[in-house]
Amino acid sequence: MKRRNFIWKIGLASAGAFSAPYILPGGRLFAQTGARKVNHVVFCLFAGGVRNLEALKKSEGNLMPNIIPGSEAISQDLLGSLSPLPDPFSLPLQNFGTLFKEFRYKTGPTGHYNAHATAVTGVYSSAEINITQRPDFPTIFEYYRKHNIPESTALNAWWISNALGPFPSLNFSNYQGYGANYGANYIQPQSIISQSGFNVLGDPKEFSDMELQQADKFRGFFDDNFSNQFTPGDAGVINTSKDQQRIQDFITRLFEEAVRGAFVNPWNLPPGGNMSGDMTNIFFTEKVIEEFKPELTVVNMQDVDVCHNDFSSYCNNLRKSDYALAHLWDFIQKIPGMANDTILIAAPEHGRNLETNTVIDENGRFAIDHTNTPVSREIFCLILGPQGVVKQNQGINQELGESIDIVPTIANILGFDTDISAGLLQGSVLEGAFV
Repeated sequence: MKRRNFIWKIGLASAGAFSAPYILPGGRLFAQTGARKVNHVVFCLFAGGVRNLEALKKSEGNLMPNIIPGSEAISQDLLGSLSPLPDPFSLPLQNFGTLFKEFRYKTGPTGHYNAHATAVTGVYSSAEINITQRPDFPTIFEYYRKHNIPESTALNAWWISNALGPFPSLNFSNYQGYGANYGANYIQPQSIISQSGFNVLGDPKEFSDMELQQADKFRGFFDDNFSNQFTPGDAGVINTSKDQQRIQDFITRLFEEAVRGAFVNPWNLPPGGNMSGDMTNIFFTEKVIEEFKPELTVVNMQDVDVCHNDFSSYCNNLRKSDYALAHLWDFIQKIPGMANDTILIAAPEHGRNLETNTVIDENGRFAIDHTNTPVSREIFCLILGPQGVVKQNQGINQELGESIDIVPTIANILGFDTDISAGLLQGSVLEGAFV
């Protein structure tokens, strides 16, 4: 099989990993939507377990100079473990919005499934971990798709994650009256177009039988994990051929760019400053934004979870996630139709313990878990947006706001919060962030 044919067949097979856009069921009545603050929201789960002690309180120096002001020197023993990065953007992101410094994930297990489920449903979850379990309450994607204008398809709502685990299950819930009909397009960039995939796709020779067997496993893996969840027969979902073709063209173009080596270092980081998984995830989020200009985009970054066994790498990945978030915000400002018409919300799903575990890294630093301690519930929330909509350069130091407040805030920004039935959401709008 020639390389070109291989690329085309793999591209078609991998299209299953992008859930095709949905048309809302015919005959459904739409509630009257309210006034919008802006027309686009990007919610970034600064995930993996971020401890405020390093992030905002700068116990190791300012590891997030692109988010918060300050030039505090980074701890000397960590410097050799940190990858080179460009100088921070001209102004920290706090200048463009409001930072809730004492946000809280107040209840439920401090695990990734529960905390992510809380962040996207606005309801605290105490469910036992089950990577195939869908949330008990509707997700923000479902609220948006059901209560927004009739013309919106799933091209306007995207869920982008960077690990398998439970994340595909958070696209839509089992809640009666919502479900798959109202899910978002879902992708996992690193699983679909990984560096190992680039190496295979970029090799111009004919493929051996062993390589083709590996490709079949690759294709089968995605077919098994995604096609069963997002087929047209799933809960009455119907796909338009026009939108299917647009997504297929988008995927094919990404593969072609990968073959040309365009994704090796797309942000031109200095030598030694390789793209982290979080950077790659944000990079593909930018690709989605550039192509589709969604009204609702949710993306997660998970690399700091390495803190379970490597504190120094945790600090390094925290810096890279900080840079990635600033890169995303800067990118949005360059996109016609989204510049000055987008609110970006960033928050960790949960924090980390105050006490360390017994694992020691190469710098003699002890690793840290997240096990339902009070400190593991301390997080932050950053809300960025245009002047006249979001209060600029505001830092809120008192304990204010919870994870369950993000979904109603997004619903309020996009003008459909009053259409959601009473009792579904536990939180409230973060009014203090807005003018």
